[in-house]
Amino acid sequence: MGGYENGDSPAAAAGDGGVILGVDGGTTNTVCVCLPVAMPPPESPGAVPVLSRAVAGCSNRNSVGESAALETLEQVMAQALTLVNTDRSAVHAVCLAVSGVNHPSDQQRMLDWIRDLFPGHVKFYVENDAVAALASGTMGKLHGCVLIAGTGSIAYGVTEDGKVARAAGAGPVLGDWGSGYGIAAQALTAVVKAYDGRGPHTNLTREILRKLELSSPDELIAWTYADPSWARIAALVPVVVSSAEDGDEVANKILHDSVQELADSVVAVVRRLKLCGEDGMDQFPLVLVGGVLEGNKKWNISGEVVRCISKVFPGVHPIRPEVEPAIGAALLAWNHHRKGLKLENGS
Repeated sequence: MGGYENGDSPAAAAGDGGVILGVDGGTTNTVCVCLPVAMPPPESPGAVPVLSRAVAGCSNRNSVGESAALETLEQVMAQALTLVNTDRSAVHAVCLAVSGVNHPSDQQRMLDWIRDLFPGHVKFYVENDAVAALASGTMGKLHGCVLIAGTGSIAYGVTEDGKVARAAGAGPVLGDWGSGYGIAAQALTAVVKAYDGRGPHTNLTREILRKLELSSPDELIAWTYADPSWARIAALVPVVVSSAEDGDEVANKILHDSVQELADSVVAVVRRLKLCGEDGMDQFPLVLVGGVLEGNKKWNISGEVVRCISKVFPGVHPIRPEVEPAIGAALLAWNHHRKGLKLENGS
């Protein structure tokens, strides 16, 4: 990330023309970054001058409830501003990119809430967190497809003329089976089935019990329902991956099925938006974000997903962002703000 010229402090940079806030609100945590309004267009990811960065907990209202989610969002924005010794009056634009914002009514409810927090001059942009993730790979430009596979999963695409489409992202009850939650939930189910005789033996039993410091699969029921939060379940994904890398057939099947689910989500979005062109051969960017898609020793989940997609659309161009989604959200807000100023000035 970029620094400050001529020895300027973050506070001085914030005071020189105001600031932009970008928020990436996820099921695991929420990140807010603060950028200066008066910055040149960044030529590279490393040139983005981040003034401050704050982190808080989950802000997905479908996971923790609306009141707790809004409290987290307010907290993380306030913290980011405090870190640069400024307040809400210095803010020019905010992009809230939050998981669980899936419908125009969700956006409107969020807009109604945030407008009461900031002065009247502030511009707001409310999106699903997938939009920030896409922007993190395209430096604030919305075109292409993003695949997020963390605690939850979603594929989201945007055409150059603004058409959008999505697949998955409906939460664990409605089957985000390529997500971290989906992978871990299938692993827990496999352990229970192996224990009661409905499924094959799996080393997941030993490894998950060891990880959770339990002595018997019987104890998994109490552990699971004591706190069935999505992130807590999804934290077992590394155990599934390591078991698969060690040759466990059940763990490998879970990962293979999850790869196909993720690839199918991307293919559905690309096909609906024709991001690949009429003949299916055009190149398009695919931004890959989320802990499930990070590299492992042997089991390269993201590589397998791209391989599956390339069988259908050879033009897929995978991008691993060099900046986090919160910066993508801030760049989106900055780009919108900049375009607005140009329109106001008649240029």
